[in-house]
Amino acid sequence: MSLTMTAEQLGITDTAYTYYCDDALMFLRKAKESGNPFDLLITDLSFEPDHREQRLSGGADLIRAAKALQPTLKVLVFSVENRFIPVGRLFTELGIDAYVCKARHDAKNLKQAIEEISKGMRYMPPQLREVIRKKKAHDFTPLDIAIISQLSSGTLQKNIPAYLEANNITPSKLSSVEKRLKIMKDELGFSKNEQLVAYCKDNGLI
Repeated sequence: MSLTMTAEQLGITDTAYTYYCDDALMFLRKAKESGNPFDLLITDLSFEPDHREQRLSGGADLIRAAKALQPTLKVLVFSVENRFIPVGRLFTELGIDAYVCKARHDAKNLKQAIEEISKGMRYMPPQLREVIRKKKAHDFTPLDIAIISQLSSGTLQKNIPAYLEANNITPSKLSSVEKRLKIMKDELGFSKNEQLVAYCKDNGLI
């Protein structure tokens, strides 16, 4: 309803809608082949599975496929996810142009997002911008994620080097593990590994 209302307010009439990611990619492909490609893709991130088998399992897969097909396509994600790290990754890793959280006043944010996209700008919801502004977010490396994942699964810190070495993750020495943990805790303002693990779980990192 929010999308329909927003499109009407903006005078957008040439639209296509589908419940399935595979169909959405087909629409994009046919439109491009006809010489009249879509300007904007709006998608959720997750969908309830049903009897129909899908090659694309969710919004992230659809975005990747759509960008490979049409690199200049603008993408707006409209979803319930409100954790700033996963949302931030949509911008940095998938190259989306806007993110709007599903909420009570999402129609207003959708309108603003589409207007900003049309001007060549990117849009992030105000509440997430504020979280990012206030929170000192650490730039987690693959090594960091591996260390935290092992702590989360109950592996003792002194035993993590063996896991890293067995999986060809470098550097794998205990001193390197201790150094990475200290850097992460210092930057995020934590004193205990448990706080770091909880933070990463809460923000969708592990």
